[in-house]
Amino acid sequence: MATRPTIYDVAREAGVAASTVSRAYARPGRVSARTARAILEAAERLGYRTERLDGRGSPHAPATRAIGLVVADVTNPFYGEIIKGASDAARAEGYLLILSHTSESPELERELIEAELSAVDTLVFASSRMSDSTLRLIAKQKATVLLNRTIPEVSCLISDNPPGVRRAAEHLGMLGHESILYVAGPEQSWSEGVRWRALRESAMELELDVRRLGPNAPTVVAGFRQAPRVADLGATAVLAYNDQLAIGVMKGLRTLGLRVPEDVSVVGFDNVQFGEIIEPGLTTVAAPLRHMGETGLRNSIAVLHGARPSAPPLVLPVTFVERQSTGPCRKPAA
Repeated sequence: MATRPTIYDVAREAGVAASTVSRAYARPGRVSARTARAILEAAERLGYRTERLDGRGSPHAPATRAIGLVVADVTNPFYGEIIKGASDAARAEGYLLILSHTSESPELERELIEAELSAVDTLVFASSRMSDSTLRLIAKQKATVLLNRTIPEVSCLISDNPPGVRRAAEHLGMLGHESILYVAGPEQSWSEGVRWRALRESAMELELDVRRLGPNAPTVVAGFRQAPRVADLGATAVLAYNDQLAIGVMKGLRTLGLRVPEDVSVVGFDNVQFGEIIEPGLTTVAAPLRHMGETGLRNSIAVLHGARPSAPPLVLPVTFVERQSTGPCRKPAA
């Protein structure tokens, strides 16, 4: 009968020390993304598994009845609805929800996970900034679900970004805008890349010009600081990575004496609560954030009990919400 491969076999296959393999599984953030990928691929080629990996923890270890929810920025209202949905689902399922805030930092995110790994039964990452290799290693040890991110080997849940972006571009085009200025989000955001690609593809089909301004932190302050650049570029229409940036741009344009939407139309993304109560109301693409948090948490419990990751990822529909921040183009694009 063939013997099971050991940690030493994986080390030889990956060309690293056995201690590095051990550290990669026990403390994923302490090895480089390249080394983590090499170890993971070697383990998969050899069929290396441990009780911890197969059973999502030792069969004799007591369940913690706790789920870790990791968000990039707890001050961002985008995550508020996700947290509410996850919290409601955790309470209904009899689990404690442990919330971690990473300040948009992949390094801090890794440190938090190392400290939290043994304290929870499952992990739900909302917009993780860590590398694919690190997330794969974590998913080998704990039932893991990713929100707003896709990795084939991991259970993922995303908003249907491309149709939302296209609907926003169509809306601006129908209002007579010939050019759209995209105020970008953070480089490490998966959604940022998806939205920018979707805008370029939509603009090509709709015969619109697009420009990109960024990257930016996904905050009101960052949007406010970009308003002078928006004005200098002569933009008549802005599509922002998220509502926070869009609101900041609107506030900044107002301080410069420009009117929204008379001089510049602005569209956001996510439909956070503040977008409805500001003046003028923000036109945006609404994502089902509370449903995403609830479904993500329930899916993590399903993975804990043996469910296999869905492929392709579960995609939640978005809707276009037209308010008062967009209007007819009143001047030619610069």
